[in-house]
Amino acid sequence: MEILPGIHRIESDLGPRFMCQYLLFGEERRVLVDTGIAVTPERVILPYLQSLGLGAGDLDEVIISHADLDHCGGNRALRQENPALRISCGEPDRPYVESNQTMLAELYCWTEPYGFGPDEATKEAILRDLGGDCPVDAGLRGGETLRLGPGWRVEILHLPGHTPGHLGLWDARSGAAIIIDAALERGIYDREGRRLIPPRYFDAAAYERTLRFLLALRPRHLLTAHYPPMDEREAEEFLRRSLDFVGSMRDLVRRSLREGETGLEGLTARADAGLGPYSQSAFELAAGVRAHLAELS
Repeated sequence: MEILPGIHRIESDLGPRFMCQYLLFGEERRVLVDTGIAVTPERVILPYLQSLGLGAGDLDEVIISHADLDHCGGNRALRQENPALRISCGEPDRPYVESNQTMLAELYCWTEPYGFGPDEATKEAILRDLGGDCPVDAGLRGGETLRLGPGWRVEILHLPGHTPGHLGLWDARSGAAIIIDAALERGIYDREGRRLIPPRYFDAAAYERTLRFLLALRPRHLLTAHYPPMDEREAEEFLRRSLDFVGSMRDLVRRSLREGETGLEGLTARADAGLGPYSQSAFELAAGVRAHLAELS
């Protein structure tokens, strides 16, 4: 649905939770932010475009916010529908967005040498949802602007932490920040409000800088992939809770080290017990644990 002038939020179920893509519908350009998982274009995005009298060929560009299966898994399917479609993402994330195996190995299975991580069934599901390799046309670094029509230009934001190349968009016209997963509060919830998945960040300092930047930006509207749209007050509270989680994780790692727990798996289990529990993908807490270990070493 159109939630702000020219900004459409395309929401669909992803198991017990939801995910969103955004369509920026300008007079001159139409830009899609994210493609979901492999089946999202066929089941969700194309039907939504059709409801507006459009097809895949009417899209000028796809901007991938970051490397994650539920954000770039539909790239190949959408490119097959529109071979001329331009796809861009953050340059630091490009190797992962372009290669399913690279993303699987380096973003989801990096904990395996430490003795834990996703099981084989989960890895098969990840590859299925990633949908196959697809090249990226342009790597972005933040600061670029994109004209959508007369009087409407949006800015690309570099919002690292969750991934190194995470992007967002700033629409000064409406005061809207489309940040996707750049802030993840205390985790991702199901539709009943139960916590499912922990907030993953690979670089704690970068994640905190991103959160403070967004607080200083003071968006009137905060638009994410897995939370309802937020107004200015709700956005500030959400971002502060996201910062509080990082502080709690840092304190937990520091305390656990003093108590003699030094292994990544043990520290991750303590984080799940102390900050969760999380019923899905609790192993992803390991990314934050490792980031804080690097700080404290």
